[in-house]
Amino acid sequence: MCGVFGIWGHPEAANIAYLGLHALQHRGQESAGIASTDGERLFAHRAMGLVQASFSERELGELKGLGAIGHVRYSTAGSSHVKNAQPLAVDYAHGSIALAHNGNLTNHESLRAELEAKGSIFQSGTDTETIVHLFARSAESTVEDRLIDALRKVEGAYSLVLLADKKLVAVRDPMGIRPLCLGKLARGDREIAVIASEPTSFDLIGADLVRDVAPGEVLVIDDSGARSLFPWEEKPRASCLFEHVYFARPDAVIDGVSIYEVRKELGRRLAAEHPLPEGDSPAVVVPVPDSGVAAAIGYSEASGHSFQMGLIRSHYIGRTFIEPQDTIRHFGVRLKLHPNRAVLRGRRVIVVDDSIVRGTTSRKIVKMVRDAGAAEVHVRVSSPPTRWPCFYGIATPTRQELIASTQAEDAIKTYLDADSVGYLSLGALAASVRTAGKASGARDSAPESGSLRGFCHACWSGEYPVPIPRTVLHRLRLIHG
Repeated sequence: MCGVFGIWGHPEAANIAYLGLHALQHRGQESAGIASTDGERLFAHRAMGLVQASFSERELGELKGLGAIGHVRYSTAGSSHVKNAQPLAVDYAHGSIALAHNGNLTNHESLRAELEAKGSIFQSGTDTETIVHLFARSAESTVEDRLIDALRKVEGAYSLVLLADKKLVAVRDPMGIRPLCLGKLARGDREIAVIASEPTSFDLIGADLVRDVAPGEVLVIDDSGARSLFPWEEKPRASCLFEHVYFARPDAVIDGVSIYEVRKELGRRLAAEHPLPEGDSPAVVVPVPDSGVAAAIGYSEASGHSFQMGLIRSHYIGRTFIEPQDTIRHFGVRLKLHPNRAVLRGRRVIVVDDSIVRGTTSRKIVKMVRDAGAAEVHVRVSSPPTRWPCFYGIATPTRQELIASTQAEDAIKTYLDADSVGYLSLGALAASVRTAGKASGARDSAPESGSLRGFCHACWSGEYPVPIPRTVLHRLRLIHG
């Protein structure tokens, strides 16, 4: 998962982009980059690490101009290396562009092979560079038409921003898999357009959310204003449900729905589906911070068990799920979380987490809670069992890495050394989003419906809205023959 940001028409565009990326840091901590334009040429700086560490005052000062785009990354396609950091900035026959992309292209391997056979030379391992090469080869005349022409050839998930000398273009794929939103920043009597993966960026810079970029929308922003194009045939919507469970920041509003309210509702429904078994010791609901907090609040409200911060998080280490190296991810559990023994000792503990992916982190957490003196440890998960890899921007490349794809819940309970394990059902997850959506006034929010219409839920169901090439499925042993 990555975060993208864009702004057009501000004299300190790069500085605003820098602030905007701060508010998207939870979406990627591997690298950060900003590209800007003064109307004649592009400037770019990319570096490995967090936003704050990636830009000095001097480097920001060199990013001149009224327009800028930014990117924070964790790797899905392409290794962890500065050559794969974004935005990608290139010169082509008719000028210069920079491109930042959130998502994954499902057909990039075949496209890359085709482009290389025709003489294209790739500088990175990212699927984003495939779009750049297709853009450069297009015979269309305008920047937006060249980008549309390039995107007609790709499949998968993409919310992206492209910066040219004279304009900014934002695009969300026709199924709306990844989020993207439009905001406005007041400056005197002018309104400046801003784009971001989440509206949390807007709060930091003092901008207002205008609306979500619609699925299949191409938004062209220049000195004359903003205009929308819808060049593709309308497709069934498939917004990622995992954004609501984990990736989006709790205070975000995605497609008109409050993420915080969704997560509390997930907890309430989880308590109804998987109540704590009867017992003698007092019980506490303990979240795995930070992404499990809102669901734990909901579980506590619905169950009547006390909500307690039994695990204390260090805020000087990032999100372990999106660390690119297994050694950091596993060691990071002890760096990231510390047991609050006064809360845990002698209690029946309900540990609420957003998901279990590989299971190794959850096992360490259960052991940590037991070692702190808990009488029992019951694991509750505010999403269904993750059984299938995501091909649209989350780094779960093989089923073999996913504990729920090979183990039944009883076996998972044994592996975790938990007294019980309970996952939220997929229908309850979808219903939670619709319930929160209705409360927020969002469209298409039938509250009691567990309908999966409009959502991507492939990581739980194996039903992929964008077909995955058979060569990829075969390589990952998802099909045989």
